[in-house]
Amino acid sequence: ISLLPAAYVLFTTPGTLIWSFDGWIVWLFRGVQLIGLVSLGVSLLQVDAGRFAGLAQVRAYINGTDLPLPDEPLVTSGLYGWVRHPLYLFSLLILWFTPSMTSTGLMFVIASTLYFTIGSILEERTMIAIFGETYKQYQANVPWMLPFVK
Repeated sequence: ISLLPAAYVLFTTPGTLIWSFDGWIVWLFRGVQLIGLVSLGVSLLQVDAGRFAGLAQVRAYINGTDLPLPDEPLVTSGLYGWVRHPLYLFSLLILWFTPSMTSTGLMFVIASTLYFTIGSILEERTMIAIFGETYKQYQANVPWMLPFVK
């Protein structure tokens, strides 16, 4: 949601064409994007999607529930057993595998990649503070954001 203003700029001022594929490569890229989209949805179902989007906090505020909300349990199964940051990984698959990329789009994708990378580092610090040794063991066993790369 925080990237929507940047997405607006992306679509209203597309910039110079950097690459454009056609033929079977377009179908390959769209297939990777579809895998990313479906996997992103599955990843969101494994965690509290309302909390992720900030809606659970708004609902708690409206209902008079104490904030901040209690910590969520650590999810280490499913796609979270494959990589520690599946939401970022699958979002990046959707962004990078665009069959036609403009200069504005490429700047957005690079900025998003940096945002997700820095965000994952900060998030890992928070997770260690919350879950301690349990999260450190999870880090030791599950790749960061690239599957099969520890």
